[in-house]
Amino acid sequence: MPRLGAADAVERGPRGPLALSLLALLALAAFAGFVALGTWQVHRLAWKRDLIARVEQRVHAPATPAPAPSEWPAVTATSHEYRHVRLAGSFLYEQQVLVTASTALGSGYWVMTPLRQADGSIVLVNRGFVPAQTCGRDGPCVLGPSGETMITGLLRTPETKVFLRHNDPAHARWYARDVQAIAAAHGLGTVAPFFVDADADPQHADAWPRGGLTVTRFPNSHLSYLITWYVLALMVLAAAFYVGRHEYRLRRRRRAG
Repeated sequence: MPRLGAADAVERGPRGPLALSLLALLALAAFAGFVALGTWQVHRLAWKRDLIARVEQRVHAPATPAPAPSEWPAVTATSHEYRHVRLAGSFLYEQQVLVTASTALGSGYWVMTPLRQADGSIVLVNRGFVPAQTCGRDGPCVLGPSGETMITGLLRTPETKVFLRHNDPAHARWYARDVQAIAAAHGLGTVAPFFVDADADPQHADAWPRGGLTVTRFPNSHLSYLITWYVLALMVLAAAFYVGRHEYRLRRRRRAG
């Protein structure tokens, strides 16, 4: 059977209106989607830069008094989270909760202990991280100071859930630092709508629980993401231009022939 040479090849004719319309709709949808994703990353970049600047300023500021009960309704993540605060009171160790944690020191628990202040109000304090064998189900938990205690740390807003895990108060299995859920499970009554991550104790640097492990450095890849989405949008435009020019040339040749 004879093979067709280059001179015998028949060039494809121009696409029909339906095919071109479908291609145009697909290109428009892809372009709009990529632009929308890029614009979303622009907003995320601004948000992340604001967050980093705000956290950096707050964590290095001198400690100020934690919000009093009269101020609790006004506490929000934007206005208060990561503020460096101080508070005083007595720990209620019998109501202590261990929350599963994964840190730079390994896997273990956050030690969440209620602190009763002089006015009777209660604030949950994350005293720090402990390995599983040091405190919790696999070993005894060392208590902290008794009596009136001064604590400094970073104000944090509660966690209501973590990825793929749910708190199980009935079996004392905690995965999220949900202040209200912990208070309800232990009958603490009204507690502050925040908790405090205790600072590291330089005088007991090797002791457990170990404070000062709050993550205050956040990855910021939004600039590379927005560039990627906008480049993809430009590639769709370039492809649409190429197809449109090719279809125009095919139609012009047909008319000339």
